[in-house]
Amino acid sequence: MSGITQTLGNLLDQTAFMNLKVGNYLMIVVALVFLYLAIKHGFEPLLLVPIAFGMLLVNIYPDIMAEPYVDSAGIEHAGGLLHYFFTLDEWSLLPSLIFMGVGAMTDFGPLIANPISFIMGAAAQLGIYVAYFLAILFGFNGKAAAAISIIGGADGPTSIFLCGKLGQTSLMGPIAVAAYSYMSLVPIIQPPIMKLFTTEEERKIKMSQLRPVSKLEKILFPIVISIVVCLLLPSTAPLVGMLMLGNLFRESGVVHQLTETASNAMMYIVVILLGTSVGATTSAEAFLNVTTLKIVALGLIAFMFGTTGGVLLGKLLCKLTNGRINPLIGSAGVSAVPMAARVSQKVGAEADPTNFLLMHAMGPNVAGVIGTAVAAGTFMAIFGV
Repeated sequence: MSGITQTLGNLLDQTAFMNLKVGNYLMIVVALVFLYLAIKHGFEPLLLVPIAFGMLLVNIYPDIMAEPYVDSAGIEHAGGLLHYFFTLDEWSLLPSLIFMGVGAMTDFGPLIANPISFIMGAAAQLGIYVAYFLAILFGFNGKAAAAISIIGGADGPTSIFLCGKLGQTSLMGPIAVAAYSYMSLVPIIQPPIMKLFTTEEERKIKMSQLRPVSKLEKILFPIVISIVVCLLLPSTAPLVGMLMLGNLFRESGVVHQLTETASNAMMYIVVILLGTSVGATTSAEAFLNVTTLKIVALGLIAFMFGTTGGVLLGKLLCKLTNGRINPLIGSAGVSAVPMAARVSQKVGAEADPTNFLLMHAMGPNVAGVIGTAVAAGTFMAIFGV
């Protein structure tokens, strides 16, 4: 009888119920909320589902993120499954591959047809620099402030990339979760800001059809951008280079297999690895603290200022062009592709159902991806990375 009791006791001790703390249960609830938002309401499910499930797993079984170790007897023990996934984040491999997939999936034609989109994409990076100085005021050191500020670009892969390069891996979980969460919440966060800074007449502005872009222009664009940007900021090569390589696959028309692989199978495999490993960094011990709250608040401020910067420049350009540019497309300068462009289209269509802004908004949207990568490269140059 005592043997049975001991066996049952051992089994009970091995259950998660005996080892979880209040914080773990709270994070499990947060994970379930994220899953609900992703599945029920479609908030970037490709990102939120793996992130939320990684969050769920690590708070039930923390050893899934355990590092490898050697015990007192000299026996080597392997690390947890998601630890090895996360190592790829730390090495900046997964963010770079994500950029290749984005490049292979994205048509840069609207940006080429309307180069003024570059300016709107740059203006939407305002949030990054506002958040940087605010983070310094909040007590973060320069490198941590830079890593946090990239959230303002609404670009998860770049946030992870810069965290790794600046040696801020201890902050990677909160930063990445905040960045991806705000990317998912673009349809909720942006419209009130867009409507606040624009009039109904401005939102109704119809833009003229974009000029046709030749195949030669589309082929030359990724090559020229890679040369120019990487010569000025060589540290951006892993991001900008991979983005442009993926786009060259798409536009060259001679490597259909590579285009298909980069934009589908590889892209989705990387999203699974990156999403689950990022979610798994949000254990209760690492996530439930004042530092995380500061990061989440700074990320929201950065994102709001980024949206505001793009819209305000859009208003200025609207005035300078005598009403030929709808200010709403400036909000797409944050690099949440293509969600931010869709939000510009949606808000414009609410003012006038016959208004079609999607392709016009894709120009600033793509420019925002490049702009956020350039901002990350600038920070790396400043800190000598």
